[in-house]
Amino acid sequence: MKNLSLKFIILLLMTCVTNLLYAQEMDAEGCKDHPFFNRLDNYYIDGCKENYNTYEFMVGNDKTQTLEGTLVDILYSYDGPFGPNLPSKLQVIRNYENAVAKMGGKKVYSRTTDDGGWTGATFHLQKDGTEYWLGIYDLINNPVDQFTLVLLTIEGMTQEIATNEMFEKINSGLPLALYVNFETGKSTIKSESEHIVAELYQMMNENPTLYILVEGHTDNVGNKASNQSLSEQRATSLKAALVNKGIAPDKIKTVGLGQDQPLADNSTDDGRARNRRIEIKKI
Repeated sequence: MKNLSLKFIILLLMTCVTNLLYAQEMDAEGCKDHPFFNRLDNYYIDGCKENYNTYEFMVGNDKTQTLEGTLVDILYSYDGPFGPNLPSKLQVIRNYENAVAKMGGKKVYSRTTDDGGWTGATFHLQKDGTEYWLGIYDLINNPVDQFTLVLLTIEGMTQEIATNEMFEKINSGLPLALYVNFETGKSTIKSESEHIVAELYQMMNENPTLYILVEGHTDNVGNKASNQSLSEQRATSLKAALVNKGIAPDKIKTVGLGQDQPLADNSTDDGRARNRRIEIKKI
């Protein structure tokens, strides 16, 4: 009996491996699974793309949130036996929900009602200091014979700079570029950039005769007028953070310069990241 059970397990494993290899052979050229997520049985990749872009994620009933980052888009199609093996919309979503939960993430929103409306799910997780948004969308039919996986990676530029280095550069008359991470499209300073605010506060606190100008800069993604407004709001947000720590408001002036003074080429991801910055100048 034990030998029969072992043979059955080996046969089952061989069948799973064979199905996976067969599915991978059918994958569109140059496409592969994202390393975070294993594909569902009997699905192959019908198409894929990867670029730096914005994406509109569903985060509630008729509510969306547009985010920016490196976007991976994978279209999965089913090529197995139709019948009880074909998963339902809820099963597909639960599979990814469990995978995200194991990595410490959570579901933001899902809808599985089969009434002809939108169905899918949005998840959010942070891993090794990087933020990820996952969408399981376009679930075709129920059971599901096709769906789209969308994964957006948001990597903020990190920066370590000592207080004395800040002061020496500013006091010499040179501008100091700071890569403060804000929430996408907003002026809220993210927690991972609080250390930059703390260093800037310490520098000003230790040099009471110093007055500074805070300049906000953006890349050229989106509308020029909205970028101008966003740059102003972000400069004001940094000033508010310093004032809240105890710096006198009259020691800080702010200005927004939008997308008009890029440091690098806006046609590349790295260039746009360098252009999204705060500059500090002595006045």
